[in-house]
Amino acid sequence: MTFDKQSEIKSPSDMSAVLNQLWTKFLPEIYERVATLESAAQASAAGNMTQEHREAAHSAAHKLAGSLGTFSLPRGTELAREFEQACVSEKSYKAAQSGRLTAIAAEIRTIIDSRK
Repeated sequence: MTFDKQSEIKSPSDMSAVLNQLWTKFLPEIYERVATLESAAQASAAGNMTQEHREAAHSAAHKLAGSLGTFSLPRGTELAREFEQACVSEKSYKAAQSGRLTAIAAEIRTIIDSRK
């Protein structure tokens, strides 16, 4: 997205409009990242967590933490950071924690759905 002199942001409502445009543009990518978290949580619950799942979930959670904060969704950022931290080591994916990972992914999806 480029801005010329005529599209300068002059007020908070202008900024809000720009953020809404960016949200719409990046929403499919955001949902893909949530799907990655959901997939990792399901693999964890089934005891089938692989290094690939863990790395993909770590990356997706990290990116979600940043982007959700940009769009004024601080709770989403907190949850994404929690998921990201759970991906740091293989021991984090114990079956007992898989329920928490599933809950985090579900809550992030709810937060995103409510932003639309």
